[in-house]
Amino acid sequence: MRVAYVTWDGPDDEREPVLAAWLGLGIEGAPARWDDPAVDWSSFDAAVVRSAWDYVDRRDEFLAWARRAEAATRLFNPASVLTWNTDKTYLRDLGVPIVPTHWSSTGLPDWAEYVVKPAISAGARDTIRTADRARAEAFAAELESQGRTVMIQPYLESVEHEGELSLHYFAGQFSHAVRRNPMLVPGLGDLGEANGKATLRDPDDDQFELAERVLGQVAEDLLYARVDLVRMPDGEPVLIELELTEPYLYLAYELDAADMFARALAGMLTPS
Repeated sequence: MRVAYVTWDGPDDEREPVLAAWLGLGIEGAPARWDDPAVDWSSFDAAVVRSAWDYVDRRDEFLAWARRAEAATRLFNPASVLTWNTDKTYLRDLGVPIVPTHWSSTGLPDWAEYVVKPAISAGARDTIRTADRARAEAFAAELESQGRTVMIQPYLESVEHEGELSLHYFAGQFSHAVRRNPMLVPGLGDLGEANGKATLRDPDDDQFELAERVLGQVAEDLLYARVDLVRMPDGEPVLIELELTEPYLYLAYELDAADMFARALAGMLTPS
């Protein structure tokens, strides 16, 4: 099997461990930039979207590529999933507990602090945290003036001491979970990104239950998925994001994770 590892023109510290794990199962992985016009996607038995981390500013181009690639070979995750998952308005349709979200620059709820961001974004780009309601409204209105759907959420202090919990799944099977440090931290400005470290964690039963419920809402077969959860002030776990497009997988935190990813891919490529 020859499989494209779909990437970008930038760093990716998970590329080599993944390619090594694939090779151990007889899958020849080849890095290929999603936006490289010279790539013949039909020359691959499959293409796996991994570090396509520059797609956000070119979402339409990225989705057009996904449709072309899927017409030429098997694409993981499927183009329909990428289309749905790259716009966070999907959160309105899942029917699971999510972080409270206001979808307009007007009529903001009375929250102590606001997190304002566009529905199409990644890595806390174009995102602010503020206790100033007028500033939150103005920033949201500016996003709307650009034709972007706005999301306004309360800032959850629980994130500062508990962080976000990310549960990783390969072909529907749980692999590992990590506690991720918060992105919007006090004293470092609107986009004070933490040091990026994470800690391996065992999810609580209610977190497992919610993650399984979230994934149960997706009809398509998924090669990989990352379910990001936080706890509300009353302790209830809620979904903050379902990452099905190009999630960082924190493979270095679980010894068997890269091999489990490889086995999942091999299983989906092998006819039953």
